[in-house]
Amino acid sequence: MEASPLIGAIEALLFVATDPIAVEDLARYLDVTKDEIEGELDNLATSLKEEGRGVELLKIAGGYRLYTKSVYEPYLRRFAEDTSNSRLSGASLETLAIVAYQQPISRSRVATIRGVNSDAVMRLLAVKGYIAPLGKERGPNSAQLFGTTKYFLEIMGLNSLEDLPRLIEFAPPTEMAEALENTLRDEA
Repeated sequence: MEASPLIGAIEALLFVATDPIAVEDLARYLDVTKDEIEGELDNLATSLKEEGRGVELLKIAGGYRLYTKSVYEPYLRRFAEDTSNSRLSGASLETLAIVAYQQPISRSRVATIRGVNSDAVMRLLAVKGYIAPLGKERGPNSAQLFGTTKYFLEIMGLNSLEDLPRLIEFAPPTEMAEALENTLRDEA
């Protein structure tokens, strides 16, 4: 059975979503009716199940989201354990520093600070146990908030977050920062 373009678009949105997406939002994003979305969600759920795929579509917290099937947990655990011994990339270190200094912080705020989508990096840091959900923001469309874990403190050799080095220690001297700013302004 060939998937419709609409089901492909729904699947793509669900794949990148950090929180469950409501039917109303999917309809708005894709400029179709709620009935069309609900029909395609049913088709997607059936297709994933019948094809024995590694993910399933679940209705949760008022919306829909793709989740890995629990039967694959041993493989995911092995993957997480294997990758936990590898070194962190520059993007991972940058993201981890942002979370450490700005927590609690949402994925979208991390992306704003970094200037790039950080969802994959955030998921990796969570799988490795460096960060974890802390709760949700207050208000409508409340985003998941993240912070560092005890494991992060252990790996970093810190007793508490108060032991993080002050960022001012890494700032260039005022004269150097001013010279850099002047150079950049002259080139603009």
